[in-house]
Amino acid sequence: MTSTNPDAAGTGASYAAAGVDIEAGDRAVELMKEWVKKTRRPESVGALGGFAGLFDASALKRYERPLLASATDGVGTKVAVAQKMDVHDTIGHDLVAMVVDDLVVCGAEPLFMTDYICVGKVRPERVAAIVKGIAEGCVLAGCALVGGETAEHPGLLGPDEYDVAGAGTGVVEAGEVLGADRVRAGDVVVAMRSSGLHSNGYSLVRHVFFDRAGWALDRHVEEFGRTLGEELLEPTKIYALDCLALIRATEVHAFSHITGGGLAANLARVVPGELHATVDRSTWTPGAVFGTVGALGRVERAELERTLNMGVGMVAVVPPESVATTLATLEERGVDAWVAGEITERGDRAAAVTLTGDYAG
Repeated sequence: MTSTNPDAAGTGASYAAAGVDIEAGDRAVELMKEWVKKTRRPESVGALGGFAGLFDASALKRYERPLLASATDGVGTKVAVAQKMDVHDTIGHDLVAMVVDDLVVCGAEPLFMTDYICVGKVRPERVAAIVKGIAEGCVLAGCALVGGETAEHPGLLGPDEYDVAGAGTGVVEAGEVLGADRVRAGDVVVAMRSSGLHSNGYSLVRHVFFDRAGWALDRHVEEFGRTLGEELLEPTKIYALDCLALIRATEVHAFSHITGGGLAANLARVVPGELHATVDRSTWTPGAVFGTVGALGRVERAELERTLNMGVGMVAVVPPESVATTLATLEERGVDAWVAGEITERGDRAAAVTLTGDYAG
């Protein structure tokens, strides 16, 4: 009778036999070091590889009452598209955007991030590509990548599967926190164009393109001017430094990061109970991908609008006298922005935000 117990045959169990490759993990760390170095700020302390990331908090002494802001997020099922395409150097960019643009909404400057990458099997070059994207995103946001974790979970994830998450910390002066308490009737809603789908709604998007329409990722889509896969992997725009520049240039009352829930639900988070925001759809034309998802999946407009950003990735709420400077500052920084609505007294309206009209084009 043959034993199925490897120990009985004289072969002891090992971590490698269980599916975890320590050497591959070490190689991944070596490959990612050059990218992490690019994110260093003057306050960065130490090198990659420690048990904790260090950041010199003495820089906060210039604040009268510094408030630390914290945010954490992932990129959802967009990672499934990256895995299918075997393109891994953009998904980290998405991760940074989802975190730092939540931080800047309250007026906080993003200081540093940490990441968590969970893989079924460590493939050093792939992990390094993910970190490359995270590092490039941190550079665009002006924050440091001070550390992270790569975990190998064989049996829980397939060899080519992974997920990513990140956490960020920022700082804002207590007396300069932005939000609903600053918003007033007469304020103007300024919309900033998204780069595409960003990183929300991909469960719906994947269902429409793959399950219902049966489209392949390498299918060239004339309306997109590129393949479906290239469109779906378009990195999320990072607005953090643009928003901080806007705060320095003029008076801003609030920002709203348009993520899951869409424009109305996210804008409502910075509209106080006694006020109402009206947004005019006719002031912009959503990118082709939004209309394509709607048409292919026969998705109703209301469903699209509560799932996808519909072409608006960030909103600034500013007083009327700040509108000209707001638009000029964003234009100088290469951000497509426009007046999309206004803040008024709520009256008998039930909802905090109303979208009116039809999209242009």
